[in-house]
Amino acid sequence: MLTARPIDLDYFRLVAKAKSRDYSGCRETLRLALMGDASTQQLALLLQVLFGEQGIQAVMFEGPFDAVELQVYDPGSDLYRFSPDIVIILNVVQALRARYYRRAGSGAKFLEQEFGRLVAIWDAIGRQTAAPVIQNNFALPVERVFGNYDHKVPDSLYAVVTALNLRIAESARARAQVVISDVEAIASYIGRRNFFDNRFWNMYKSLCALEHLPLVAQSIVDVALSLRGRVVKCVVLDLDNTLWGGVIGDDGVDGISLAAHGDGESFHEFQSYLLELQNRGILLAVCSKNSEENAWKPFLEHPEMVIRREHISVFMANWEDKAENIRRIREKLNIGFESMVFLDDNPFERNLVRSLLPAVIVPELPDEHSDFVRAISELNLFETSSFSIEDKQRTALYRQREERAELEKSFSSVEEYLQSLDSEITVARFQPNRIARIAQLFQRSNQFNLTTGRRTEADCIELMLDPACYPVYAELRDRLGNHGLISTVVCRHGEDELILSDWLMSCRVLTRGVEQFLMNHCVEYAASRNLRWLVGEYRRTPKNAMVKDFYAQFGFEQVSESAGGNSTWRLEIARYRPQRVFLRPATTSVELAPSS
Repeated sequence: MLTARPIDLDYFRLVAKAKSRDYSGCRETLRLALMGDASTQQLALLLQVLFGEQGIQAVMFEGPFDAVELQVYDPGSDLYRFSPDIVIILNVVQALRARYYRRAGSGAKFLEQEFGRLVAIWDAIGRQTAAPVIQNNFALPVERVFGNYDHKVPDSLYAVVTALNLRIAESARARAQVVISDVEAIASYIGRRNFFDNRFWNMYKSLCALEHLPLVAQSIVDVALSLRGRVVKCVVLDLDNTLWGGVIGDDGVDGISLAAHGDGESFHEFQSYLLELQNRGILLAVCSKNSEENAWKPFLEHPEMVIRREHISVFMANWEDKAENIRRIREKLNIGFESMVFLDDNPFERNLVRSLLPAVIVPELPDEHSDFVRAISELNLFETSSFSIEDKQRTALYRQREERAELEKSFSSVEEYLQSLDSEITVARFQPNRIARIAQLFQRSNQFNLTTGRRTEADCIELMLDPACYPVYAELRDRLGNHGLISTVVCRHGEDELILSDWLMSCRVLTRGVEQFLMNHCVEYAASRNLRWLVGEYRRTPKNAMVKDFYAQFGFEQVSESAGGNSTWRLEIARYRPQRVFLRPATTSVELAPSS
């Protein structure tokens, strides 16, 4: 939910707020298409309110009831004329049950028909738009006609729905455009006897009891926010009575409470949960009021520690206030405060950080340590819509950056230091095995991003296959390690110009010469196509001021500027002077056009 406290998801509060909603303060607009075989009016209302609380004005298109196919198979339908940013498909088990009871063949045949129907809808949407599709799975039915034996009867409704959910998940993995809203998880958590309200289904075709509908809406909002790049990147951790029980300075390594079984098991479980977050790409940092020597001891000496030194990206242990230390952590990681979560058992420290750094997410932790994982999980802070190899390597990448920073201090000049790194850069046209990371860079890059276009995996595939585009990515490695895929540039062919429509880069490789190398590369590419001009755009956002003068440094002339600070720049190819860089190109070939 990207919020420190559980959102008040009271249905009647949200409906009352909808009547007086004011979107004048919203910073973004999102066009949502909502269709399904349940009623959507109340859900649409809740979505607008919940998006509004996130600073986003949701402009809604609601398809007619149970007429998804009529919209998706018609290229001229109202759906496609609406030009949605996201398409939401709402399918419910009550409608599925009704079709199941009317089936002519076996349950297995019914399963294939229903699965084929869903996939055909996804593919039809994909042929007309690159908008991501949020597809819910099905809450399992309350009835089990065979009791526990239902699991062993493939024709039973319970078994069919279970298998269909699995098929949806497996097929969505193979389709970059499709993401899942897990309605079954919501129903299971609440309890199906409470989640469903058959009276409301019979009268109004409501997918669940009204009191639980906001949870379904919030799930969709969480997925949509992750698609827009709003994600948590770092968890900042207190130590004493948070990662372990007791105070390391007083109790010593042997006296703290931490164990896989018995006393201290809750802390072991919490650390295991944090390690899984770290494994999926969330950075872990430490912010503790302790002497650094004492603070490190459990990481190095305690046999039951799950989180070890190599799992921590930044370690701050001193006696200064925690808000100041979090500022330092943010500077070292070069991320926004809004993408940081601070976990501390001490209410004073939590309130201090909330007061001084209001953008940081500071959840209330329960007094009972065994409830830590449950309380954090209920906030759904770590929603994501992508996962890449770079995510697994993220902590190692930041530790390598620290090593490079230390190494730089031993050289007399930046040039000497850059030469010593023996850096190698790969620049290549978008490739299928890089699409997930490229899309992730589009969704999450804010500071070094000239236009801040949020492109999905489907968008990136479309660019990769478009002969009128030259979309490239850059990967960087040096003698200390591999930075991974760190930059993306999308060029479009004009009549006598090459238009730089997207240019973004990870800030962790600033001052390494990557942007200079890529500009040289773009000019060479334009010259090879006998184009005269290179044209670039800058679209101002609250976070990308650092690249406001990007084009000017390369000799571009400003052609226009809007009242909002957006500008267009142009460079005559023949007048460009190649930039000096200390990067050598990789020996791999660079494909200049899509393969046939």
